[in-house]
Amino acid sequence: MSISTATIAQLDQLIAALRDGERGWAAESLASRRNLLLQMHANVAAQAEEWVRVAGEIKQLPAGSPLLGEEWISGPWAVLGYAEALADSLARLAEGRNLLAGYPVGTAPGGRVAIDVLPHHMFDRLLLSGFRAEVWMEPGVTAQETQEQAGLGLRTPEQTAGVAVVMGAGNITSIPPLDVLYQLYAHNQVVLLKLNPVTDALLPVFEAVFAPFIDRGYLRIVTGDAKVGDHLVTHESVDAVHITGSEATHDAIVWGAGAAGATAKAAGTPRLTKPITSELGGVSPTIVVPGRWSAADIRFQAEHIATHRLHNSGFNCIAAQVVIVSKDWPQKQEFFTALRAAFAAAPARPAWYPGCDARVAGARQEHPGFDGVGGTAERTLLWNLDLADGTESAFGTEYFGPVLGVAELPGTGVEFLNAAVDVANERMHGTLGANLIIDNRTRRQLGAHLRESIARLRYGTIGVNAWTGVGYLTPRATWGAFPGHPLDDVQSGRGVVHNSLLLHRPERTVVYGPFRPLPRSVMTGEFSLTPKPPWFVTNRTAATTGRRLTAFAARPRWSALPAIFTSALRG
Repeated sequence: MSISTATIAQLDQLIAALRDGERGWAAESLASRRNLLLQMHANVAAQAEEWVRVAGEIKQLPAGSPLLGEEWISGPWAVLGYAEALADSLARLAEGRNLLAGYPVGTAPGGRVAIDVLPHHMFDRLLLSGFRAEVWMEPGVTAQETQEQAGLGLRTPEQTAGVAVVMGAGNITSIPPLDVLYQLYAHNQVVLLKLNPVTDALLPVFEAVFAPFIDRGYLRIVTGDAKVGDHLVTHESVDAVHITGSEATHDAIVWGAGAAGATAKAAGTPRLTKPITSELGGVSPTIVVPGRWSAADIRFQAEHIATHRLHNSGFNCIAAQVVIVSKDWPQKQEFFTALRAAFAAAPARPAWYPGCDARVAGARQEHPGFDGVGGTAERTLLWNLDLADGTESAFGTEYFGPVLGVAELPGTGVEFLNAAVDVANERMHGTLGANLIIDNRTRRQLGAHLRESIARLRYGTIGVNAWTGVGYLTPRATWGAFPGHPLDDVQSGRGVVHNSLLLHRPERTVVYGPFRPLPRSVMTGEFSLTPKPPWFVTNRTAATTGRRLTAFAARPRWSALPAIFTSALRG
């Protein structure tokens, strides 16, 4: 079905209005752009309750569910933190200061420059105690070049880059706003945001949040089906496209749909010739490095890995899909038992994202020995995946749902880690994120080899004892695929978002977390004050903690911390 002439006319008018608005955006000083961002920050705070209410309805969560903590944290809290961090960068640029002043700059293997981006201030150290993150630049990028090039499009704000269409994601509600902000500020473009139909109910919330930009003609938001999206991305007055979604959707945009698209891709003749950036998900691995773990360690890390997959019902582009475990780990079977128990005991929730039933049914059909573990009808474990099987779908197809596979490799220590990194690089499709779980004793034994192994992993975000989703939530970190994918093998996408320091040529973000939560962390010398993190699917007070964290991000103050800690400790 084609779209109506009236709809086409309306869309064309919106793009023409943005063309006019681009002149205003070019005239906005850095200080005025910062003021717009601060107005938006205030609007997010005012809309946060309604935002979460609507998101909960979309995801079919009861009003009192602890799982609403996911919506607080991955919705308004993420946007508030990013707006604050980006506003800080704008203030520095407006005042002519070094964007990286105060950020420790070190080195990573291969002569890479590494910039510490978390913790940034005392509140980070308290609220995310034991977590840290660094951004590694591409090999060959010097510290001087990193400092001189930081700022991207805001280094010359008067030189705008036209109209960008952002194709919004439907799974995590902060993705569309964050993608819009990155196009506006990093790429210096005015934006037309098309919402994913799944999130159409959030249109009034996003219009209220972005009112300062909409009123001045720098942003328009529309709803509609795939035909509307196709008209927008191919419009002659649109200069660039950004999409968060699936590889199949990306290829339909770039090459065309069906047989004609496949022919164009094979011939290397894209129908879309304008620049396109993308974040497309993939098959994310979690590597469990064998060590001597206590029973409490095994239970906690089993819940941790269950969260990697079951957060948001598994409808995350960064959800772990394959767990890689040592065949020779003496505690392997105990860990498998705990993982199955954690997967089964996680709170039941609807499979709310379209197509889940078909994807899970497909995974089960290809794995007749699947383990349906309860919790929901869709929750599935795939044991004993064969890494030598070149046709294994779990390594090449993103299931985008509550399906988790387990594969085994021989060896321990360096031998196992080397083999696991090779498997993650060569067998898993996509390069968005990879996770490593490793106890402190084994980490000390590996020494510098651990960091060298991280350098060998070709992923855009790597979490060490921290789910890579923490990298998504870290505003000064980068988010996107490992660089270098061509259009005809795009895998997890091209380009980055977030990146509030506006770094030029970043390669990856590495996030580190504590192996044990409070109080065992302090008892074993980690000195982390973080209890069970609020993004764990088993956290009983996640909704309360998420609401309080969001209120704190809206107005940071010391007096709010005790209530946050009290809720977090009860989780």
